[in-house]
Amino acid sequence: MTFNLEGISIAALAYAEPPDVVSSTDIEERLAPLYERLRLPAGRLELMTGIRERRFWPAGTLPSAAAAKAAENALAKIGEDRADIDLLIHCGVCRDRLEPATASNVHRLLGLDGRCQIFDLSNACLGILNGIAVAAGMLRSGQAKRALVVSGENGRPLLERTLRTLLEEDLSRNAIKPYFANLTIGGGAIAAVLTAGDVPAGGVRLGAGAALTDSAANELCQGDSAGDELAMLTDSEALLVAGVALAQRSWEAFQEVSGWSVETPQRVLTHQVGRRHQRALFEALGIPLEKDFSTFETWGNVGSVSLPLTLTRAIEDGALGSGDRVALLGIGSGLVCMMLAGEVV
Repeated sequence: MTFNLEGISIAALAYAEPPDVVSSTDIEERLAPLYERLRLPAGRLELMTGIRERRFWPAGTLPSAAAAKAAENALAKIGEDRADIDLLIHCGVCRDRLEPATASNVHRLLGLDGRCQIFDLSNACLGILNGIAVAAGMLRSGQAKRALVVSGENGRPLLERTLRTLLEEDLSRNAIKPYFANLTIGGGAIAAVLTAGDVPAGGVRLGAGAALTDSAANELCQGDSAGDELAMLTDSEALLVAGVALAQRSWEAFQEVSGWSVETPQRVLTHQVGRRHQRALFEALGIPLEKDFSTFETWGNVGSVSLPLTLTRAIEDGALGSGDRVALLGIGSGLVCMMLAGEVV
């Protein structure tokens, strides 16, 4: 599927940073009994992933609270009157509960107007890009004039359950592999204000897009709630192969609909998984690694927050400036993939 979001812009992007920093060394120290039993070398987690640390919200923090923090930052960045927000979508993997929508609590925390439409949209790590595309369609159709797309993710419950499983169960080297990806997950929050009107400096004008699905690979990464915690099992090797293949097909469709080539964008930003995925993806797409800007080293994989967080940091750090074009490549378990074209104002 290809589409075009011309006329729609991200007026403001902002994130909220969790206060608790957990290094890969910290995790390995907790896993010392497992490492000793299986004779695993210390330092392998950072060596294999390139992730030095990740961030987590304090225990008990709800996704809505994290998302609301990012939303406050986004609204403050452009002085947006929250009374003008008439559409709110929460797009995280993590949610407060099954019912009501997490967006309802974000709405309450922000004190948004009662005329504001709200709902949740969840699609693994692709949620925010999906939310942006859906919000853009509603803006174009006149169903909304100002949209707020948010996500709050927290991997702490997943990490804690994984550590307990690895330490308490008598697992072999081969049996621990499906749990390895869990050790790369972090926390964070993101918010994007979308408009069909004027865009302030630092905003991003949107353009062409492409989206593809490979549901034959939907069993390669599966997560679920486990009481107050989370559980996830991943076939990392197979997921990497299938994800790169889907990204290649998406890149071809994106180039066709956008008219862009490898040379067009100043940056190509992707979902943040780790060093191995980064290099395999860029090599397969034939894109110079110099066009990348990464955040996985200090944030890990933050689910739906990762790609928009990376875009925000790239603009803040000067890696993207006014007039620069950027290709956004999102991938989520399922498998699902979306690419969007953007230009920084």
